[in-house]
Amino acid sequence: MNQISAKKLLHSKWTKVSPINKEKHFIITEVEYDEDQKVVRCVIQAVYNQNEYDINWRDLKQPQQWRTGWC
Repeated sequence: MNQISAKKLLHSKWTKVSPINKEKHFIITEVEYDEDQKVVRCVIQAVYNQNEYDINWRDLKQPQQWRTGWC
């Protein structure tokens, strides 16, 4: 399981284990928190073509889907 701190999500880099449409490397471009400092929205952007996707940030903890950094 990937170790992730919700406070350090913004601008973190990720590699998708199974790329789709040549989108392999990503960066977190936006994180929104509620009044209790819990993540309510996370936006990830593909480096290849700048497509942006809303994701559940907890999915990044799954090593079969994501790896930290750009591998």
